Amino acid sequence: MTIAEIGTVKLGKLPVRTDVRTLALGRYLDRLTLPPPPATLDLTAHVDDWPMYLNDRIGDCTIAAAGHMIESWTAAATGTAVEVTDADVQTAFDRVKIVDPATGEEGAVELDVLRDWRARGVGGHTIAAFARVSLLDHDLVRTAAWLFEGLYIGLELPLTAQQPGVWDWTGSLSGPAQPGSWGGHAVDVVRYDAGTLTVVTWGRLQQMTWTFWDRYVDEAYCIISKDFLEGDKAPNGFDVEALRADLELVTA
Repeated sequence: MTIAEIGTVKLGKLPVRTDVRTLALGRYLDRLTLPPPPATLDLTAHVDDWPMYLNDRIGDCTIAAAGHMIESWTAAATGTAVEVTDADVQTAFDRVKIVDPATGEEGAVELDVLRDWRARGVGGHTIAAFARVSLLDHDLVRTAAWLFEGLYIGLELPLTAQQPGVWDWTGSLSGPAQPGSWGGHAVDVVRYDAGTLTVVTWGRLQQMTWTFWDRYVDEAYCIISKDFLEGDKAPNGFDVEALRADLELVTA
């Protein structure tokens, strides 16, 4: 994507909302004996196209990321990616969007999106549960991406991310490298290796380094998707029933 093209896209993730009831993934992984995550992961093999999902016109990145995750899950489960429609994305966004009264800019909080996605769905696709992932534990990040076919994450993007190429930390956190100097953005992780992660954004794949992750990612969630589960069986033996039981207690 060129600098001129970057100037036409939107962001839309609003600041992190903390809720002490949000479950943490580590609690459930402690109950299991799992092999280490693979050194590399690529969830893009059966997805030919990543739609923009209106994120060039409105600040709906939080729902666009959900649409991209639905593609990845259905592709993994059936070999064919299911694309929700722009109308589906707009409908879901309208339920959760917050409008800045001063600027008219629209955006949404990731936690609101996850709760609405679980309750009402996006284009008929609902999720079963979600849990928070610790950001600085790279092994846990890899494990979560591997177990749940990707991660739903939020970033405080710096202006330096407007430059073409891999998103990387410049060595500074001030000026154009200051977190959030461009704005908040929601994406989903679909690939990783030793040096980088790859996310879907604005209808394409974008690489970032792990050092960029450490400075600019401010929230991450793994999601148990009904599109990826076979009945009640979770990938790699994850304790989905324990998580569901807890969610009944803490999720409105």
